[in-house]
Order: sequence, then C-alpha cells, then structure tokens
Amino acid sequence: MVESDEAVFFAEEPEGAGVSRQRAGGTGAWKVLVVDDEEEVHAVTKLVLSDFSYENKGLLFLHAYSGKEARDLIAEHPDTAIIFLDVVMEKNDAGLEVVRHIREELKNSFVRIILRTGQPGQAPAEKVIVEYDINDYKEKTELTAQKLFTTMVASLRSYRDILTIEANRKGLEKIIDAATYICRLRSIKNLASGVLTQMVSILHLSENALYCQTSGIAVSNVQGSFKMLAATGAYEQYIDAAAGEDLPAKVLEYVQRATALKHSICQDNCYIGYFCSERGQEAVIYLEGWRDLGELDRRMIEVFCSNVQVAYENVLLNQEIEGTQKEIIYTLGELAEMRSLETGNHVRRVAEYSRLLAEKHGLSQREVEVIRLASSMHDVGKVAIPDAILNKTGPLSAAEFEVMKTHTIRAQEMLGLSDREVIRTAIVIAMQHHEKFDGTGYPKGLKGEEIHISARITALADVFDALGNDRTYREAWGMEAILDLIRAERGAHFDPVLVDLFFENIDAILAIRNRLAG
Repeated sequence: MVESDEAVFFAEEPEGAGVSRQRAGGTGAWKVLVVDDEEEVHAVTKLVLSDFSYENKGLLFLHAYSGKEARDLIAEHPDTAIIFLDVVMEKNDAGLEVVRHIREELKNSFVRIILRTGQPGQAPAEKVIVEYDINDYKEKTELTAQKLFTTMVASLRSYRDILTIEANRKGLEKIIDAATYICRLRSIKNLASGVLTQMVSILHLSENALYCQTSGIAVSNVQGSFKMLAATGAYEQYIDAAAGEDLPAKVLEYVQRATALKHSICQDNCYIGYFCSERGQEAVIYLEGWRDLGELDRRMIEVFCSNVQVAYENVLLNQEIEGTQKEIIYTLGELAEMRSLETGNHVRRVAEYSRLLAEKHGLSQREVEVIRLASSMHDVGKVAIPDAILNKTGPLSAAEFEVMKTHTIRAQEMLGLSDREVIRTAIVIAMQHHEKFDGTGYPKGLKGEEIHISARITALADVFDALGNDRTYREAWGMEAILDLIRAERGAHFDPVLVDLFFENIDAILAIRNRLAG
C-alpha cells in the first residue's frame, strides 16, 4: 500500500447546507463499487450515502481495496452503476489501470467512473480526463456530503440514460431482425408462429402466448368463431380449437373486443394486436406473461407490429398469387387431358402421387412442392398432337407413334421462354417422363440417374394412374395387374428405389386415388 498524507475524507459542510435524503422504498438497488486502500474511506462513504435513494431505489455497496480486487469485482458485477476509484493504491497508477481494464478489456462503457485522489500531483486532472474515459475527477478533500449527493444523482441519471439508449438500440436490433425473419415467411401459419416467437424474444416473455385468425365480418360478432393458427405455453392445448367457444373465456373476451374495436389493446399485462388486410381479412394476436410493461416496450411493440401488418398483407397477397399460379398450371395440364378425351382428375392424382414419392425420397420441402406442381404438366405437349392421332381408337402405326412421341419435346417449344423454377422443372418432366431406367425409353434413351429424379418420379406416378383408367384405345386395368406390372418393371422401366418406396406407401397411394376418384 502506498503511504499518503490524507488527513480527512470529507471536508466540513458549509454552515446551513442541507442534504436531501430518502430511504429506498422500491425494488432493486443501484450498485456502487468503492475502490480505495483506506478502510476509513469505505466506511465514511457508506455512512454518508446510507439513506440515499434515486428513483425509489437504494444503493448496494461493493468494496475493493486494490486494483486487482476492483478488476475482479467489476467483472463479476458488470451492472455496477458507479465506481468511486482511488488513483494511488498498490501502485501510483493502480486506479488508472483499472479504468483501462474496464473500458478496453471488459468493453464496459456504461459504468460511471469517478476518480478520487488525495494526491492530485500523481495524476494531473487534465491529463487523466483527456486520456482516460472517466466521468469525473475529484480531490477527496472537496467531496462534502452535499457534493457527493449531487455527484451521485448526476452520475446515476447519466447511467440510467445510457442504459435507456442501449435498451432502445437492442430493441431496434431485435425488431429489425424479427421483421427480416417474418418477412421471409410465406404462409399464415408460419407467420403466426414466427410472430409469437419474435414477440416473445422482443419482450422477454416466458409464459403464454396465442395467435388466432378470424374470417370476414364474423370477427365483429360475439358469437363468431376463430380459426387457430399457432399457440405457445399454456395455450398449446388449444392449437386444434375450431371455434371461439373453445378458447379460455378471458382470451375470447379480449379477442372479441379487439375485433369489435378494430384496434390493438394493451392492458392487464396482456397485449392483443389487431391486424386487418385491405380486403378485410382480420387477425388477432394475444400475448400474456410479462410484468410492468414500460413505455419502451410499448413503443417496440408498436414498431414491430407495423412490420407484422406489412408482412401479413404480403403473405395474403403471395398466397393469392401462388393460388392463381397453381390453378393455371393445373389448367394447362388438364387441357392436354381434355384434348385426348381423358377426363377426370388424372393430372391432380399424378401431382399428389409425385408429391408423396418425392417426400418419401427425402427431397426438400421446396423440391417436393415444385415437383407436385410441375408433374401436372407432364403431358402438356399433347396439345400440339393432331386429334386424329391423339384420339385414335386403335393401335398407332409406326409413323403415327413417332408423331406421338414428339409431345415430349413440344413442351419445351411451348414453355421454353419461362425462367420460373416450376416451368423449368415441368419442361424436364415433360421431356423425360417417357425415358426408362434401363435406357430403352424415348426421346433420348437416357439411363438410370441420367434421368432427372422429378421425371423418374412422375413416370411411375403417371403409369400407375393411367393404367387404372379407361383410354380411347383400351379399358382400365385391374389393380393387381397394375401392381404386378410395376413390380416386373423394377429396374427396367422404373427406378428401383422409387418402386420400393411406392410399395412401402401403397396405402397412402390408394388413399389419394380414392380421394381424387373421377
């Protein structure tokens, strides 16, 4: 310990000076770290500030008697608000080393550091203030109780404001991240689940949250029903709820009130967000589980929910666009079937068989959906085949069969200008779905994995469904005969892996056939 000539810590109060004191009556406390090698300094500081309170919070004192102890304590308590730091302790610049450690190594820019010294000549004030990130520099003899009180209030106010700014910054970062995430979601259910997850993250919720959607004008009716989209916490049991009456009375009341008022509600530790699209489609998000929702939290909710509203509109618009695209794709596929006098749901059944096989083959969800849509256009090239050949009741001549085979390449001529993934896959399927695994198919005699997986899948689905339905040139086969043919063509016409998957899931295949019969 370095010896000093310090005689007193506090100068005498000027006569008549008053000190405002208030006992802490709230919860929590401001942490104050006293760093000094003199025991008396610790005792007097604690005594003078024993009744200090700011914003209804008292003080929690931490004590260190050397630079090393100070470094250990601040690392253990990074939420310390104020440090009263002696400059000269075990070394002449021990206090300055602590400052450097806090700011540069711990990267703690929040704590307010007040240097106190009884030997000002050891570290001139101007040099310290310029070269070190400190917030005040006091000689111990100038700190009266009144001035100490003033220093405490000013420092705590600064610390509080810095924390508020940091909370705003982190909140905005979370909102930006959350908004970016939810804007990538493409379905209402995924959006609902994503909003719950992100809102819980933003508000640090830990208990319960629920999301539901209403439709049309029924939302304004107290007796209206609500379609559940997502739930979390204690409300997970309601995920399959079909009607409003299945929800807890409190939740139902809030949801009905928000839809009736046409705006969001924030009260009783609950948040009920109301969203309405331009076409009148309404959604409500109900959240509960926090305590003492502050003004900052409310502002974050408002900013986040404005992004949710945009995402909600975009999802609805995307769903409408995708739905329209799917209908166009199915219509194109069905046009070819209608030209060949083959009515019914052939293209829809092929699409569903292909979806199932692609899924069981382990393809990604995106690949599965693309194959489902694209497979419905496998025979779109038949639109270019003359009726006399397409609808001939007897066997085709060799020349006629050559013309018929051209339907596989006509699809590329018809659709080749599109860069859309579904259309590009449809072209591949149309061109390759008559190729055979052993290389004896047409139009190019591709073999094995030279044939795209989407075409191999569609080939099996198409043959299975086509054989089970009447054609102009033959009657439908019986199921046993169809299954026997598929077994016999394993590794010849069809990919053996897909044939195995087909029979492993035959019940699901037949369920699709029955559901889309006709």
